[in-house]
Amino acid sequence: MKPTLLVLAAGMGSRYGGLKQMDGLGPNAETIIDYSIYDAVHAGFGKVVYVVREYFKEQFEEVARKKYAHAKCADGKPLEFVFVTQELDKIPAGFQMNPERQKPWGTAHAVLMAKDVIHEPFGIINGDDFYGRESFKVLADWLRAHEHSEGVSAIVGFRLGNTLSESGGVSRGICHYDASRSLTKIEEHLNIAKEGDGKVYGDNSVTGEKHVTLDENALCSMNMWGLTPDYFTKSNEIFKTFLSENSKELKKEFYIPYAIDVMLKGGDRCEVLETPSRWFGVTYKEDRPAVVSKFAELVEKGVYPSPLW
Repeated sequence: MKPTLLVLAAGMGSRYGGLKQMDGLGPNAETIIDYSIYDAVHAGFGKVVYVVREYFKEQFEEVARKKYAHAKCADGKPLEFVFVTQELDKIPAGFQMNPERQKPWGTAHAVLMAKDVIHEPFGIINGDDFYGRESFKVLADWLRAHEHSEGVSAIVGFRLGNTLSESGGVSRGICHYDASRSLTKIEEHLNIAKEGDGKVYGDNSVTGEKHVTLDENALCSMNMWGLTPDYFTKSNEIFKTFLSENSKELKKEFYIPYAIDVMLKGGDRCEVLETPSRWFGVTYKEDRPAVVSKFAELVEKGVYPSPLW
């Protein structure tokens, strides 16, 4: 069984200031998504599903299909690509949204856009985050082991200290789990940064506590999930409940952690996996030079070929 990779690429990246999913950062203008797909292929993924916006779908698909025209899976077969779109009006029948709403419905809504094209265990990633080869291997191994499973999911946890930005504070969801590595909750913290004393601090958005000392080895979410197909049916019902309470709201979003939390309360289990990889990405436009440098370093060390494809 070859799992599928679902790439969330519909966001514009307001803080970055442009369509960063298509920004060339590697030595030969490779994008972050290019490296993610390269790592996913080598980990054994067989299909890539992109969630994009309708207004740039044609351009995005044309570039992707041309770029990966000769991409092969581990078994030598061509890598399969599917493109779906996330739009505000793609909500279940019977609901009406506020006509003034402009903000997307969130990551869990984006995932639902792929419910008709994914029928096997699948992983989720952000299109603008670099996760590292080890992370994709950890995720792919879990997905293959749960080909026939239901009621179980996984989150790939990154050590907090491996996910910080040098350009400013970041928001991270700290994973809490029990002795069996089952997720109990994700606690959002804002403005996380390492300060002059070498310690990491952040603001707990749940309790309201400011400048809390955080363990840099704590596992946090970078929106890298492992899910089985039954997730779609459950999430769709949860989304209906969400809309019954929030369809007229302008800003409230339907996030993956929210959907997973509802499922956990219903008896499902989410396993917390761990990766040693160091995350990096372009949260801020100031991050770009450092990311370009890191890709150049990885190529120089032989971790990636150049050109990549």
